[in-house]
Amino acid sequence: MQYKQKFISCSCRNPHSNNLLCVDVAVISPQDSVLHIGSSLTATCTLSPELGLHSRSLLWTLNGARLSSSTYRILASNVLSVTLHSLNGSRQQSGDNLMCLSADGRVLAGSCLYVGVPPEKPVNLTCWSHNTKDLTCKWNQGGRAETHIQTKYTLKYKLRWHERENECDHYSSEKQDHFCYISENIALFTPYQIWVEATNQLGSATSDIISLDILDVVTTDPPANVHVSRVGDLEDQLTVRWTSLPELRDIMFQAKYQIRYRLEDSSDWKVVDDVGNLTSCRLAGLKPGTVYFVQVRCNPVGIFGSRKPGIWSDWSHPAAASTPSDLLQRGSCDLKPSQQNSTLRRELKQFFRWLRKHAYSCSGMSIKLYDQWRVLLQKSHKSRIRVDSVCTFMIR
Repeated sequence: MQYKQKFISCSCRNPHSNNLLCVDVAVISPQDSVLHIGSSLTATCTLSPELGLHSRSLLWTLNGARLSSSTYRILASNVLSVTLHSLNGSRQQSGDNLMCLSADGRVLAGSCLYVGVPPEKPVNLTCWSHNTKDLTCKWNQGGRAETHIQTKYTLKYKLRWHERENECDHYSSEKQDHFCYISENIALFTPYQIWVEATNQLGSATSDIISLDILDVVTTDPPANVHVSRVGDLEDQLTVRWTSLPELRDIMFQAKYQIRYRLEDSSDWKVVDDVGNLTSCRLAGLKPGTVYFVQVRCNPVGIFGSRKPGIWSDWSHPAAASTPSDLLQRGSCDLKPSQQNSTLRRELKQFFRWLRKHAYSCSGMSIKLYDQWRVLLQKSHKSRIRVDSVCTFMIR
């Protein structure tokens, strides 16, 4: 049987909370017990003589569920005990509600049970700095993770050669991950020592201490203004351009970039690693008439005073463009794929498109025209390399 007080907070003993216990008509002992999971507990409910009730008429509930009368014991006409064995962890971190009720369901007294485990050593403590202006640290609870009772996590830090400890103030959590954000008084060129302390009513634990220099853990925002565009009529190429962040123009920073791309109907990304510190790159060997999604991210490497690479930023918002369609598939001079290898087919397709602008029909084709096109292609290629100064990647 469920009772209405099932969801009453353990603050119900306060006269100003729910108005349940404004008069001390009964008392539960012990109050607010803190127990390890698997423990047993015997509690007593002692009635006030003014009630005129006998203890045999009382009921016990835990979180609103009536406890079996086999767990009761009448100790006196006004005292009834209940014994709980092998207690499970508290259902809510604010504590479980143990209630003593009259036969008509009226709450006479209440107590909180805090059943859980001590915290385990926090693990996976890592930190990063956004443009050297702040510091964010993240860690996991470790071990079983769930303690079932309220557990406080405190991130502490100090400069390596200073005794004064500081505590982080801005906390947040997401599932099993905990975060703390330090927004001011960040020191450069001086190592920090950082650790996390976990404390609850059953014990405490401390993480390993990590040492770091802010300049070794720098990250930035993703690159801005990412654009993808076609390379003329070349059906197998796209150009990616982006804007360097203002922070990376600081004398302390250098940057390298990474690109990833995928087909519109695919979830598999391919990564281009060796972009360097350029802000544009040409992707070649793509599929004609295909939409590609592209993202870029940044790593602030070569920071003055640091011997380590920075941390990769998040990926930029996706930008998209399509390669030109293979127009030759609709032309009268199409070649069968089995007749040539892919490189030669690509060159011939480009040649035939150029040919349509310089000859009235396929009958006007000659070896001289082909040679003329090859010379123009080479000149155009050299000109593009000289003017664009972009990286080119052949996609295999």
